[in-house]
Amino acid sequence: MRPHSYKPFHIVLLLGLALMSVVYESAISANRTFEASSQTERGPGPIPPDGLLARPKSLQQIGVPVEATRAAAPSDNPQTPEKIALGEKLFFDGRLSVDGTVACSTCHDPARAFTDGRPVSIGVNGRAGQRNSPTILNALYNVAQFWDGRAKTLEEQAALPIINPSEMGQPSLDAAVARIAAVPEYEQAFRRVFGRAPDGTDLVRAIAAYERTQFSFDSPFDRFTAGDKNAISESAKRGWNLFNTKARCNKCHALTEQTRDPVFFMDKDFHNIGIGILRHNVVAEACKAETEINSGNTIDVDRAAIQSDMSVLGRFLVTKKDSDIASFKTPSLRNVLITAPYFHDGSQATLWDAMDHYNKGDGIKDPWLDEDMQPLALSESEIDDVVAFLASLTSAQYKKAGMKELERQHSISRTSRPQRDTARAFSPKPVQPKPTRNCAATVPEAIPK
Repeated sequence: MRPHSYKPFHIVLLLGLALMSVVYESAISANRTFEASSQTERGPGPIPPDGLLARPKSLQQIGVPVEATRAAAPSDNPQTPEKIALGEKLFFDGRLSVDGTVACSTCHDPARAFTDGRPVSIGVNGRAGQRNSPTILNALYNVAQFWDGRAKTLEEQAALPIINPSEMGQPSLDAAVARIAAVPEYEQAFRRVFGRAPDGTDLVRAIAAYERTQFSFDSPFDRFTAGDKNAISESAKRGWNLFNTKARCNKCHALTEQTRDPVFFMDKDFHNIGIGILRHNVVAEACKAETEINSGNTIDVDRAAIQSDMSVLGRFLVTKKDSDIASFKTPSLRNVLITAPYFHDGSQATLWDAMDHYNKGDGIKDPWLDEDMQPLALSESEIDDVVAFLASLTSAQYKKAGMKELERQHSISRTSRPQRDTARAFSPKPVQPKPTRNCAATVPEAIPK
């Protein structure tokens, strides 16, 4: 085994991606009733346009879990074409922000698989948050929204960025509604869909309804599991096996560890994987959060997560349980190739960097590190195989973008691997310090790396 040697495997990866179907079904067409009415009224700002990649997705995609998708709509907010059309319009409208420069699509650009390509998102007046923008794709299957699960539903999720000072900056949801209600097309649309004038409840219901149409499957891997054994490369097939065995990815990216999960690629749970915690004094931040943050007030939690160093606490902000310190939601891996950079703080530039982080079992000096984190002893060729598998999860509509992004990341990985530590990857798991926290005592210095 030569852990520092490289194989020209990227040709195989690109060939695997090239097998993607070029067929991308056009989706629900009823949402075009008033598309052009206010395209010129959005105001300045980097707002990605509405377009083909933003359209509601078809249930006819290979691999889509039809029953789970239909069940995702709550009884108090059923899906209708008109409501989805209204939600899509709102999703791309900068008037929901205080100065007209930021829309939902600013952080969730369909061209980037509904992310923004930045380590952390940028809001009004150039304000940077603390978190990487998660994709909207397949968010309808989440049991909780945001990296820390502070919102239970997509309706709750849709409201919070509008009133966060570092995101869309409105002083209240009512203020955003007032701007929308002043537009005749919106006034008429809300009355058609909800039978009344615009209000905050219906506004977020419409956005959530649109977000529930963004389920994305139809990848080479889906074709492979459907029976086409030539849909993915031999490297990707080896990567799928490693994913469920030696690489231990299934510890978090599967509904159960005992059964391979070819659908969701998440366990619907939260984990501390050692990202960011060593750069912060988490003991001090946890003690501060206990006295300053009311976990029962979602707005307080939201502002702490986006605007302060308490963001590093992750799920702890919601539960106040020490076991949740620096734990974050397991994201789905579908279209992960398109959603760089990676992890909740956007700290890893490529899939190879993310794999190097796991391979060396990073964060072992973190007292709250997940017990499943350990050195993996993956060779370079095995890492390449896992990346090949991850690339095969790219949906058909992102075929060209996926091929380009894979080439970009592969090129970077051949010259820059800041997370790679082969010696640690092939060493036994070190002894992990025991968690301890005493807010009454003098707050210790940040944990050294």
